[in-house]
Parts: sequence; C-alpha cells; structure tokens
Amino acid sequence: MAEAETLERKASRIDFDRFPQIKLCHRPTPIEAMPRMSELLGGPRLFMKRDDCTGLATGGNKTRKLEFLVGEAVRDNADMLVTQGAVQSNHVRQTAAAAAKVGMKCHVLLERRVPDRDASYEATGNVLLDTLFGATHEFRPAGLDMNAEAKAVTETLRAEGHKPYFIPGGGSNAIGALGYANCAQEIADYSKETGQSFDWLVMGTGSTGTQAGLVAGFHAIGHDLPVMGVSVRQPREKQMNAVHALTQKTLEKLGAGSIPLSKILVDDGYVGEGYGIPAESTLEAIHITARQEGILLDPVYSAKGMAGFIGMARSGFFKPTDNVLFLHTGGATALFAYQEQLVASLQ
Repeated sequence: MAEAETLERKASRIDFDRFPQIKLCHRPTPIEAMPRMSELLGGPRLFMKRDDCTGLATGGNKTRKLEFLVGEAVRDNADMLVTQGAVQSNHVRQTAAAAAKVGMKCHVLLERRVPDRDASYEATGNVLLDTLFGATHEFRPAGLDMNAEAKAVTETLRAEGHKPYFIPGGGSNAIGALGYANCAQEIADYSKETGQSFDWLVMGTGSTGTQAGLVAGFHAIGHDLPVMGVSVRQPREKQMNAVHALTQKTLEKLGAGSIPLSKILVDDGYVGEGYGIPAESTLEAIHITARQEGILLDPVYSAKGMAGFIGMARSGFFKPTDNVLFLHTGGATALFAYQEQLVASLQ
C-alpha cells in the first residue's frame, strides 16, 4: 500500500529542475477568497490566484515564464534580451526588468496595435517603466508579424557583435509555458495541502502561453481542473487552436501524453472592439473589483478575464456552490495609459 501511494505521488509531480531556470518570482503566490464579489454576484464562490504579486517590476504572469526563458539565456551566455509586444505590454516591462536583474541589456519592439491613442500612450504606464529598467525600444505599425520583426532585429544585433537571446511575444513558447505548468503544480499542491478544491479556473488568454502551460501542467500531473480562457483578442476557434498547439508542444517538453482540442476552453464574448480597447464590461470589471475587493485589474488582460467571469456568473454558467479560481495576471501599471477613459466611465 505504501509503495502504491509513493508511485501515485511521483506520478503527480513534474521535475522542473531538469530545465535551465533562474529565480525571479515570488512564489507560491497567494490564493485569496473574494467574499464581497461572491456575495454581489450571488455565487459562485470566487477565489483569486494573485499572480499580480510575483514581485518583479510590480508583478505579473510573465515573470513565471521568464524564469525559464532567462534561465536558458544565461545558460547560453547571452548579453541581451530581445522581445516584442504591444505598446503597453506587460511582458515587455517584465522582460526589461529581468534583463536588468541579471545584468543584460534589453531591446524591444513595440507594436502600435491599439488605434486612436494620444501621444501620452507611448510615454506613460508600462513604457515609462521599460525606460526606467534601461530597455531601448523601437516602434512598429500594427499588423506585422512581430515575432518575425523581432527575430530579424535579433540577427542584426548578433551581426553587430552582441549575444542576443530572442523571446517571443508574451514569452509564449514551450520554454515559457513551463512557468505555468509549474503554476499548475503549485495550485494542485495548494489544494492537497489545504483541502480547498476548485471547480473552475478562469483567466484572460492572449498570447496563449499562460493557458497552454496551465492545461499542460494539470494534464501532466492528472489534476482535473478545467481552465476557461477569456479571449482578449482572437475569435474563439483561432484562440483554441493556438492554445492547443502550444499545449501539445509543452506536453512534449514535459514528456507527457497529448491532449484533445476539446480540452481547450475559450470564451470570446468579452473582446469588445479589439485588443487593448476596453469594452463597457471591461470597465465594469475594473470598478467592481476595485470597490468590492480593493484589487486593481488592468484594462487589457485581467479586466477582460474578470468581465468574462462576471458575465458567466450572471448567466448561470457556474453553479452557485462552485469554487472558481480566477488567475490575476497583473498589469495594473497600464491603467495610467487609460486614465481619460477610466475617469469618463466613473461619471
């Protein structure tokens, strides 16, 4: 009996020590009950995984990915990190900070993805912090293949004598997704240690690495927790296929079996007019979460994810007795770039 229990425990854990990594993240991050929001919505019972508290550069979900990505860069003796993102990218902010922390340079490409923003949008919020961390940047118009653009710049920098390490947008490749396979292990361990089980995990999904890592991690350890991704940009089918593709690559890296597309859950009903453009439901989610729980959400990712949770709760998608874990991916520094719209929504 003891031998069987030991085998079961081994099967429920992933050995992350076999992958290069560097310590950047405060973890495990807390899980907090949200009683006032739960009461306001009449159920389900809401809990929040506070990945806005990962520590690096005001926190956020990309820090978990960067532990593995920068770990590989250090192993490869890189002297510079190169990445890309939208102008107010949380990923770029955390990459710039990670580079500073390990003594590397950082160069970033910023896509003017969000239309009709004034000049301050490119100088405040995350962009200000990128500069404080010492990153250099250049802008690109919307609609380009930004990973291809950044790879081309990486090769130019290499030809100039640098040793750059390229990180895709959002840190979303199989290496970066290991950070959220690790988070899946952390959540499963929390449930075992505390006896607190969850029926759903809800999160904003964009560049796919966070959702893919979670799904891969839960699948690899046999922990049955469905992950509902609330799309912040892409239509449902396109997002599902992208998440599934990266989930498969992450499972291969973990040495685990494949997973069917049907296990990838996406709701695209809260995108609004597009990426980085807050819908009314986005602004409502920011106000409710701030005034019920004293927690700040960002207008690009976490608030659209929370809008999805609120909408699903109101529509009866969840049972009133369900325990729902919401993953807060950080990004509140971007609120300052949306000041005019936020103030107008208060009136």
